[in-house]
Amino acid sequence: MMLPKVTIVVSPRERFSYSRESLESLYEHTETPFDLIYVDGNSPAPIQQYLELQAKEKGFQLLRTETYLAPNQARNLALDLVKTEYVLFIDNDVVVTPGWLDRLLECATETKSVVVCPLTCIGNPLHETIHLAGGEARIVLEQKPGKTKVKRKVHEKHHFVNRPVAEVLEQLHRNQCEFAEFHCMLVRTEIFLRTGKLDEALLSTREHIDFCMSVTNTGGTIYCEPASVVTYVPGPLQWSDMTFFMLRWSDAWEVASLEHFRTKWELTEDKYFKKRYSRLGQRRHQAIVRPFVKKIAFGNRNPFLEKILISVDRIINRYVTSRFDRAGDRKVEVKVLKPESSQVLETVSSS
Repeated sequence: MMLPKVTIVVSPRERFSYSRESLESLYEHTETPFDLIYVDGNSPAPIQQYLELQAKEKGFQLLRTETYLAPNQARNLALDLVKTEYVLFIDNDVVVTPGWLDRLLECATETKSVVVCPLTCIGNPLHETIHLAGGEARIVLEQKPGKTKVKRKVHEKHHFVNRPVAEVLEQLHRNQCEFAEFHCMLVRTEIFLRTGKLDEALLSTREHIDFCMSVTNTGGTIYCEPASVVTYVPGPLQWSDMTFFMLRWSDAWEVASLEHFRTKWELTEDKYFKKRYSRLGQRRHQAIVRPFVKKIAFGNRNPFLEKILISVDRIINRYVTSRFDRAGDRKVEVKVLKPESSQVLETVSSS
């Protein structure tokens, strides 16, 4: 029996209610051998029970915390346990297609790349609308004539974003790029000896750009392999998703992430950042406020009501975030359910 070369790490993205569909997709469409570590960051009881049952039946390692986790925090918990040549980070709202992992591993082997991402699509119908086919992410230096100050700015561009796959199919080829996203990302595990673990101060945004630029700075290469196709499926939210979703996309987490990213890379606070500050809360407004308004307004838009509820949302969001912050200093207890046992074998603390 061939030993696995890759450990798949599943972690929460923004909700829990799609966990079953995502996990079933992994086992249905993945033929190559793999280890799996599933990070369950405080999912509601029905999902927790489902994951515990699946861990016992399928023999994967389940890490459970009784507090919500920021994405990089969740990935790092699993990363400590990875022993294979590759680690594959994937979110818990992603579905895959037949051969997806084989194609990623082939690309990594043939190109000797450090990071490989698939053609990542978004939404339903599945695998039809592109979210990312690789992209550009680098720091550019700008100095105006007669000025001594050099500005450091981020250049970021998604390839083929929101384009129908059928429309650009002939243009989709394996290509070297500058960033991938954590929706689905294959990584050579040894790179973390050079970059260190994922930056947990990036709570909700820019974590993929930060990691990929760090890889590039070590001389590593990044590829997109469109022969591998996955789709991430945002919403609709269940009531049991709401608290985590509001924390995940909270104004406080986003501001803290942007400020840390800017300071870490010594970037100028230009329109790249101002645009993101101006859009704080947009994900909550689109996923929670707007659908609620349409529901009570008989399917119609009501900008006046939306404006009122956006103000209410900001108050609630501050409360949710402050309540989480009061709960502790982000140290968490991790319950480890190992595949060779049906019982929790150990409880470890992590910071």
